[in-house]
Amino acid sequence: MKSEVAKSIDEYIGRFPKDVQDILQKVRSIIQKEAPEASEAISYAMPTFVQNGNLVHFAAYAKHIGFYALPSGNLAFQKEISKYKNGKGSIQFPLDEPIPYTLIKKIVKFRVSENLEKQKKKTQKKKTTNSKKPILKKS
Repeated sequence: MKSEVAKSIDEYIGRFPKDVQDILQKVRSIIQKEAPEASEAISYAMPTFVQNGNLVHFAAYAKHIGFYALPSGNLAFQKEISKYKNGKGSIQFPLDEPIPYTLIKKIVKFRVSENLEKQKKKTQKKKTTNSKKPILKKS
């Protein structure tokens, strides 16, 4: 039987042993502090923070915490994440090693500014596009 997807981050975190819950709560609080305007969601069955698009996701597994900062987050911190197993947009922090909370904080800050910049460009593009529309005169 497939386990049901959690409906909230609280429910998601509550499904894990106390030691893992503590780590997940700390990750969550870092994200909340660095992205106070972000909203919480469950996306891809994982805790997700959204601010002008997906910001970051995180999840717990048997032997690691998965942190998903999208490809751009990983590219910006290639050197720092090189000691962890990582992919295009994922990083695995082993549960048997100290979790790099300072690195998580830096990545979240980067993603917030990146998403804000994207939103600014999008807004500017809309204004430019709207200002180029011809004005129709009534006859």
